[in-house]
Amino acid sequence: MTTRRHALLAATALPAAAGAAPAQPWPPAEAIARRVAEVTATEQAFAKTMAERDLAAFRRFLAADTIWLNGRQPLNGPEAVVAAWARFFDGPTAPFSWAPDLVVVLPSGDLAQSSGPVSNPAGVVTARFQSVWRRKAGGGWEIVFDQGAEVCR
Repeated sequence: MTTRRHALLAATALPAAAGAAPAQPWPPAEAIARRVAEVTATEQAFAKTMAERDLAAFRRFLAADTIWLNGRQPLNGPEAVVAAWARFFDGPTAPFSWAPDLVVVLPSGDLAQSSGPVSNPAGVVTARFQSVWRRKAGGGWEIVFDQGAEVCR
């Protein structure tokens, strides 16, 4: 009975193991560092659109299939994001700012995550953001997922 049970367990595990993707070898540290620097600069440029009150420039960072998790109601696509965020671009002063303090990139160099603090105009950290960036075929990065969360007080 034990042998049969082991054989059944092994048989059910094989398809799952066979379908698992092979591990991606890590590229040289310099290659990862280069991609991290690219994404960091891209995130900083993205944040600059808020400081400069440039909604059109903000829109250019959004992937066609972007999804923003805005509370429990996702914003699907750039038009929905821009419609929801337009109010943050009204007026001469940005209502908040953000900057990455952590950027990680997959070994493939094609997907990255950035995160960092969101501050009010007085410089008080009120939230943290997390953004997922995808490398475009021609180079450059576009944001595919974004989510913010208020900080605990």
